[in-house]
Amino acid sequence: MLNNSWLKTFKTLVEVNHFTRTAEALFMTQPGVTQHIQKLEQACGAPLLIKKGKSFELTEQGNTVYEYACQLIEQQQHLLTALKTDDPYSGSIKLACSGALAQWLYPKFITLQSQYDQLSISVESAPNKRICEHVQQGHSLIGLVTQVPNQAEFEVTKIGTEILCLVLPKSYTQAPINADALQELGLVEHPDAEQYLAQYLQECGHSELSELSLPTVKRVTYINQLSQILYPVAQGIGFTVLPLSAVHSSPFYPDLCVHQAKTNVEDDLYLISKKDRPLPSRYQQFITLIQESIQQSKTW
Repeated sequence: MLNNSWLKTFKTLVEVNHFTRTAEALFMTQPGVTQHIQKLEQACGAPLLIKKGKSFELTEQGNTVYEYACQLIEQQQHLLTALKTDDPYSGSIKLACSGALAQWLYPKFITLQSQYDQLSISVESAPNKRICEHVQQGHSLIGLVTQVPNQAEFEVTKIGTEILCLVLPKSYTQAPINADALQELGLVEHPDAEQYLAQYLQECGHSELSELSLPTVKRVTYINQLSQILYPVAQGIGFTVLPLSAVHSSPFYPDLCVHQAKTNVEDDLYLISKKDRPLPSRYQQFITLIQESIQQSKTW
């Protein structure tokens, strides 16, 4: 390992070309300069200088070490400058959220990244528990969850709400939607389907739907790929419940019927970050974009 102090002394000596003036420039003694050069030569295992009276010349190895010292000191200066600079338009953005939100938000993030080529966006799709783990372990600096995590470990801010939708084939646009209709269609299952459906039946305000017994609902198919959940529904097979953002961003949206609830069924959304870890300034514009996008996703 080459000592940075030795490299700095060597670089200064080469540029000043005088031992005494090098000592003065570095507030050292001349023997101290000589000692640094000797230790650097020992560490390199090669002579770096050829003394000629009171002057000297660099050996081939000396030239190589001088170039290395220049590069190293320049890199250190760039590092120190970067540490003091919090550029809002440069650096990485790391977010973990649900698949539905990722599908809705990611294109908007890429639009922003295209305006600032020094930004780099990483979005991890995961369930609530895994989102919290990602943030806690530092893999993502921010996360979006629908349940409040341990506030001793996370900074938690309510950032909006997410509307849940009952989605049926387009042929049901003019048809009465009741428990019998849903039972006849059957449920397109996905990892959150039962939880979403139970919440929807309880909160939508339609008494004719509350009669549906969740355990007895026919299951017609299962898929854990968000992009494919609405495909069977668009083909006339089954119904399901998803966040409105996932419905809006689906390529199958034109072939779907979205049930109009008397009362919006909403999940609270929370922005989380690691406790006592300030976010870089570049995150603020993305948090604002998330808030605006969540609000837009609630527009029918």
